[in-house]
Amino acid sequence: MDGERIYEGVFAVHKPQGVTSADVLRHLQKHFNPSKLFRPWIEDERHRRAQDSNWKRHRKRHKPIEVKIGHGGTLDPMATGVLIAGVGKGTKDLQNFLNCTKTYETVVLFGAETDTYDRLGRIVRRAPYEHVTRDVVEKALEQFRGKIMQRPPIFSALRVQGKKLYEYAREGKEPPVEIKSRPVEVHDLRILEWYEPGTHEWKWPEQEVAADEKEVAEKMLEKDASVPLASAEEAQLAEESSLKRKSPPPPAEEEGEGKDAPPSTKRLKATDEGEPTPAGTHEPTTTTEEGTEESPDKKQPAGNPPAVKLTLTVSSGFYVRSLAHDLGKAVGSCGLMSALVRSRQGEFELSPDKVLEYEDLERGEEFWGPKNVELIFFKSFPENKKKNSTLSI
Repeated sequence: MDGERIYEGVFAVHKPQGVTSADVLRHLQKHFNPSKLFRPWIEDERHRRAQDSNWKRHRKRHKPIEVKIGHGGTLDPMATGVLIAGVGKGTKDLQNFLNCTKTYETVVLFGAETDTYDRLGRIVRRAPYEHVTRDVVEKALEQFRGKIMQRPPIFSALRVQGKKLYEYAREGKEPPVEIKSRPVEVHDLRILEWYEPGTHEWKWPEQEVAADEKEVAEKMLEKDASVPLASAEEAQLAEESSLKRKSPPPPAEEEGEGKDAPPSTKRLKATDEGEPTPAGTHEPTTTTEEGTEESPDKKQPAGNPPAVKLTLTVSSGFYVRSLAHDLGKAVGSCGLMSALVRSRQGEFELSPDKVLEYEDLERGEEFWGPKNVELIFFKSFPENKKKNSTLSI
């Protein structure tokens, strides 16, 4: 191993749509473990284990030697964009990326809301949208800028008494305690594009919430609707109060957002994430009191509802799905998140010279490996340096 550099550090991957954040790590590990680039890391880990005490060697005897990898905040399977990953000692830096600002682009579709607040969920209810215009949305966005209070979605990985919120929702149960709003900050929030009805491809999901779950879902959504946005002063007080706690709150679940597993800085274990199956995207039907289905055209104007593409830069712990849901309420209708791209997280931006393209892994190590490592790694730890030292490359 003389003269061989041990690459350990933090880099960004361009996550594609339809895969979980944990799937991305599994895919990275699949290609990193047998690679020449990470062979020195594997050999160093093997040497280190050989120096362990007999007790440690016995405890790890069944664990394969694999590249240690983790991520710095999840993205929904539906979302694309920057996913921070760490290798080796770089995993210790991942916590810093939970607390940095992030920039997103999202599409909000009006007229319906789902149990997950996005297009992968099931419709809970619909509302008129004829009155929703760009001017109406522009005005409503004013109340979402700056320091505000935001309630986490009922479909999120936030744990309540040891159980994730989405597990309660899937069982048609209310959480045993009230889900309180939390202080977040919106540094920038602007309209990028406005879509008039019938001028875009975004559609409501087809699936409806089951009858036995609808009552609970509606009740939870009503609670969300009754929580007013706080003023900047109220948000500041709430933030200061949270800082005075004896023990810090758990790490914020990442926007993008949180039906995935929580961030991991340990060796990846191949476990199922329990992601909801994407619903269809056909035009929905409504049910009359007599129980027969009728076309939504009888209740809604022809063409699909209006939609808006937003760009936003937000603090840690912000839920973009909640913004879509709350914006629908603010304009006197309903709203759901139809698309999401994380274009920046910390120092990493979604540009070819700052991210590793997920698809490039399949092109082989000769493409993504040593000759391009300076493009994908933010920092590395040479073998002959001390544990806490870094070297930019």
